[in-house]
Amino acid sequence: MSGDDLEVLAVLRDPVRRALYDYVAAQGHEVGRDEAARGAGVSRTLAAFHLDKLVEGGLLASGYRRLSGKAGPGGGRPAKVYRRSAAEHQVSVPPRDYRTLALVLAEAVDALGGDQAAEAAARRVGERVAAAGLREALAERGYQPYQDEGVLRLRNCPFHLLAEERPVLVCSLNLALCEGLLAAVGDADHAARLDPRPGECCVAFSKNNDD
Repeated sequence: MSGDDLEVLAVLRDPVRRALYDYVAAQGHEVGRDEAARGAGVSRTLAAFHLDKLVEGGLLASGYRRLSGKAGPGGGRPAKVYRRSAAEHQVSVPPRDYRTLALVLAEAVDALGGDQAAEAAARRVGERVAAAGLREALAERGYQPYQDEGVLRLRNCPFHLLAEERPVLVCSLNLALCEGLLAAVGDADHAARLDPRPGECCVAFSKNNDD
């Protein structure tokens, strides 16, 4: 565990900052100070202070955008907006390095041509999950599920760093794991499929009767 990760942990100890981070991270768009304040139930001034602290801590990224959606004269001044940072932080005591081991195992799967065996193992892991429903199972594993025009999408990829290194392998394992989750919760109404979108998980869930 690095000193930087410890500082991140300290930033999130404040309940207002945690509420603001959770709200911004759960949105699929950049969030202005007014919206963040409403979402966390605090004043705009307090929200602005804590949002900037989250940016300083590396948990959020910021920029400027016209919230009116209008360009040119009459569009108003650009407002400061926030989004979840792409940086990842891991905290463990004593330090652990599971990412390196995961990369070693992924490389071994590639070298041995064990894709099908790895997918079957991922599906079995998903099938062993205990959860009341699909959304609960996904939320507990950090996927951040949300509905989008009848499709259950995942705002976060829990395997993001590995997916960047081995996208084909990791996305296929992720799909198999999600298929196992469907079996574990007894959800016969949905089917998991690969449908990658920028900044989100590569897996989405559609109704079985959808085209």
